[in-house]
Amino acid sequence: MRASVVRIEDKLYQNRYLVDAGRPHIKVRQHQSPSPNLLALTVVCPANCYQVNEDGQVEVTADGCMECGTCRVLCEESGDIDWSYPRGGFGVLFKFG
Repeated sequence: MRASVVRIEDKLYQNRYLVDAGRPHIKVRQHQSPSPNLLALTVVCPANCYQVNEDGQVEVTADGCMECGTCRVLCEESGDIDWSYPRGGFGVLFKFG
């Protein structure tokens, strides 16, 4: 008997995210050009929340953030982002199983 393969995308789809409209818990600080850490976030964020826009600036869309802390660790010393926990009742809602 062959075991079924479960893709990570299928597992992540089971999680839910309650958006706190107008109050994102992550903000990218103003920058002339993206630092190496900000550019790295466009690759290492598991939820793909960071993108480079048409002006060459890194921006974040916190909807769908898994609150894993990768961006906090990467930008802790550089201070490229402002990160706080979402307000109670908002953010990621993990469904295990």
